Amino acid sequence: MSFGILNNIPALQAEAALGTTQMDLSTTLQQLATGQRINSGSTDPAGLAIANGLSANIAALNQSIQNANSGTGSLQVADGALSQVTSLLNTAVTIATEAASGTVSSAQRDSLNSEYQQILNEINRIGSSTTYNGTSVFSASTTSIFLTDANSSSTITSTVGAMSATVLALNGTAISGTDGTTAQTALTAIDTAIQTVANDRGTIGAAINRLQDASAVMTTQVQNLTAAENSIMAADIPSTISNLSRQSVLAQTGMAALAQANSQEQSILRLLQ
Repeated sequence: MSFGILNNIPALQAEAALGTTQMDLSTTLQQLATGQRINSGSTDPAGLAIANGLSANIAALNQSIQNANSGTGSLQVADGALSQVTSLLNTAVTIATEAASGTVSSAQRDSLNSEYQQILNEINRIGSSTTYNGTSVFSASTTSIFLTDANSSSTITSTVGAMSATVLALNGTAISGTDGTTAQTALTAIDTAIQTVANDRGTIGAAINRLQDASAVMTTQVQNLTAAENSIMAADIPSTISNLSRQSVLAQTGMAALAQANSQEQSILRLLQ
């Protein structure tokens, strides 16, 4: 065996091995500190790309769920308002039926008509003042709810329609007069208006159900995608702790090996003594 001092090959080998161990140890410590297996692109480039794609899907779906919930909220406000309109129309039926009776005087019909006209005014007020998030609920325009998972998109549309005494064909009706003729005519129009409102509520209810179903599906997608992302990104803590113990031992033995390799050169000095 020859001795030389030009290069200390064992020391270089020990240093290289120790450097690798220190890098692995640093990665393991970072994984434990963050709870993530992937903390940089160099750890797992393909895995990081997949996880980032899943994260984008999750973000888009969560916002789409919020969009669907907002759409549901708007429709529920409209349905609640129409419920009140139905209650008002039922009251109108009661007083119109009373006014249609031949036992009611003209003065009494005029009094009943005043109440009836107030009902029509309240229906107009509900139609013009009911809002959701600052936007009128009763509008002839179509509302589109945008849904996406960052890869594909779709829309769910709904039209509530305007609401007023004119829309319900009640504008101009009255229950006054010397007999019950006008009240009977108004009663027929009120019955038709009640059916119109019922049909509108049915349409709104179907749209609410669709949005709620879409939201439930997207919620399930978020859960599944989150689980998939977690399986890629999350560190396996027991395995990581095991790696930490192994790498700590390797770091200590590597330091000892490097010290031993460097001490071998000291033996050459003995030849000069």
